[in-house]
Amino acid sequence: MLNRRETVKAMIGGAASTALSLGSRREMMAQAAASTPEPAAAARERARSGGLPPLKITDVKAILTRVGNANMVNAKIYTSEAGLYGIGCGTHAERPTIVASTIDQYLKPLLIGRNADEIEKIWQELWVAPYWRASVDANNAMSAIDGALWDILGKRCGLPVYDLLGGKVRNGLTMLADIQARTPQAMDDQIRQMMQDGYSNFRIYVGGGGGEGGTPAGAGRATSGAPPAGGSAGTPNDQVMIKQLVDAFDYIRTKISWDIEIGHDVHEQPTPRGALMMAKAVEPYRPFFMEDLFAPEDVGWYKTVREETSIGIAMGELFVNQNEWLPLVSNRYIDFIRMHISAAGGLNLARKAAHVCEFFGVKTAWHGPTNVSPVGHAVNMHLDLSLYNFGICEGHNFSDQIKELFPGCPEIVKGVRYSNDKPGLGIDIDEKVAARYVPTGNPGSDRGAHDAEGAPRRP
Repeated sequence: MLNRRETVKAMIGGAASTALSLGSRREMMAQAAASTPEPAAAARERARSGGLPPLKITDVKAILTRVGNANMVNAKIYTSEAGLYGIGCGTHAERPTIVASTIDQYLKPLLIGRNADEIEKIWQELWVAPYWRASVDANNAMSAIDGALWDILGKRCGLPVYDLLGGKVRNGLTMLADIQARTPQAMDDQIRQMMQDGYSNFRIYVGGGGGEGGTPAGAGRATSGAPPAGGSAGTPNDQVMIKQLVDAFDYIRTKISWDIEIGHDVHEQPTPRGALMMAKAVEPYRPFFMEDLFAPEDVGWYKTVREETSIGIAMGELFVNQNEWLPLVSNRYIDFIRMHISAAGGLNLARKAAHVCEFFGVKTAWHGPTNVSPVGHAVNMHLDLSLYNFGICEGHNFSDQIKELFPGCPEIVKGVRYSNDKPGLGIDIDEKVAARYVPTGNPGSDRGAHDAEGAPRRP
């Protein structure tokens, strides 16, 4: 029979034992949670557990090409495993040589000898390498490196990049069709033909305004009819732009269909006040998005637009820093993020931005015109295939020239883009073909526009 002291001692000992047991269990659970790898880390462990040796970066090459009016910058990273390399996109069409120089002179010396699977670590180091963050030239260069590293990891593991990001959420991506014409009537045949081809989302350019540089004829950019009234070509005044767009939207809804989605790339051309008037004027026609109503320096106006209209809002083509887009997302002032992925820092940055957007109901609509290389389009595609909050995909089927240069280009069938499901990004660059498309002279360009009086306007 235990006396009181022994009974108390036994109770204390039992409680301590239970506490230690619970503490150990909590510690084990915490350690297990901490050791649960993210998809990319799990893939690395899979590669290592298979007896594969550490993979080192042995060389980095910037590849500049120009096909038609499109300047493209890609990077190729070679590794210590014979035949294993990765391709990434860093296309800054206006300043390609600066991006290529950054890769060759600054990033290559930092990368030789590094482990190719240290994607996050390398990204963080390259982000601060130039000290001043968010330089669009440095961002494009690091994007080319980042994409190539993801490509290598996927190839090494025998998995498409979308599997490293968590796997497919959808089988294909609904595409956006660009329609450009001088008059509403001239759009009619284009829209009806694209509808027969499976498209249901249309971005309308009318009167010569808006549009992306480098888009070839036959990709929804052909023009017809009379030139716009008022102002210089491509830059009419606010009232002319509003009337042209309202007339176009009214024609589509009255003559063609209310069952398709229509939108417009405003391209920051009106004054902020004019853009607000435009947003209110087109609201009755239910635009799924009005893109880039304001310049990045005028994004404070989006609060007013959100308070006064219910239109869909897309923004972000010119964003290069998280402080530009994060307030718009967290305040739910926009519906679609339009980031040019390579200008913002690459796949590694875009996947984080997309997950933030998911929590606030913002969908993806990555920038994807013809002056993004097919490798960049593949990056957009792998992200969107793995994201719950995919919105719309910008792009087109590639020319035979581009397909020869970039084997494995994503294909569009009936208005939907599909992956070839090959390991990595599923796309390559043929350097023998690339040698035929080496830019001569200065391949860059300047962007800008002028009004009727010759004063500078935003492009």
